[in-house]
Amino acid sequence: MSEKSVTEQASYYDNLEHMSVLELLRNMNREDKKVPEAVGDAIPQIEPLVEEIVDRFERGGRLFYIGAGTSGRLGVLDASECPPTYGVPHDWVIGLIAGGDGAFRKAVEFAEDDMEQAWKDLSEYNINTNDVLVGIAASGRTPYVIGGLMKANENGILTGCITCNKGSKVAEVSKYPIEVIVGSEFVTGSTRMKSGTAQKLVLNMISTSVMVKLGRVRGNKMVDMQLTNEKLVNRGTLMIANELGVDNELAKKLLLEHQSVRKAVDAYRSSSQ
Repeated sequence: MSEKSVTEQASYYDNLEHMSVLELLRNMNREDKKVPEAVGDAIPQIEPLVEEIVDRFERGGRLFYIGAGTSGRLGVLDASECPPTYGVPHDWVIGLIAGGDGAFRKAVEFAEDDMEQAWKDLSEYNINTNDVLVGIAASGRTPYVIGGLMKANENGILTGCITCNKGSKVAEVSKYPIEVIVGSEFVTGSTRMKSGTAQKLVLNMISTSVMVKLGRVRGNKMVDMQLTNEKLVNRGTLMIANELGVDNELAKKLLLEHQSVRKAVDAYRSSSQ
């Protein structure tokens, strides 16, 4: 394990309380610009994990995220956005946070320090060897995440992680570690900032790439999105109108009838043959 935690190193900036609002904003932005470059450096680590996740999904597997605090919330967020965006079942991508769902809104004291709890949480979903477990921990030393990954390894489940420290314990116990080294935070140790942004970018890349490879995107369109509000109905209507060359009235009728852009387009083309 790395002796020196980059995520805990002192900020390059001091006396923040004496900065003007403009100085605060510019300095935070200056630090944030480092994040995409660090994520880009990690792409060689992200690629093989995505390939493995796609392979597991094609065998009927699922993707699990575990984390605590900000890391856990980001995992739950990514998982919760997959069904409405790609029309997949809610049990394809599952995010678990130390302390349970209540911890999403309010921190649960010491929940992340339990080495055994993650496996108990995962066992409720009958996690198995077709599945993939990704641990999310900016520090790379969260017991909840480490314990879950270790038990997953013992049970033959493929493991990966997203961390912002080099040579961490979380990376050590993951078969596919992703290390995004963004450097010290603007506010010392506040990993909800650059580290959290980096984790969100990586999660976006993982879930989006997986869904594209599973055929949940056609061209560049979310053809399986759920029609949960008028904005999405309008978006779907335009997709169908543009794809089929029909007017918006017919496109909307097709969409509401079939409840899916993909199904509407396929049904219209089938009936036109």
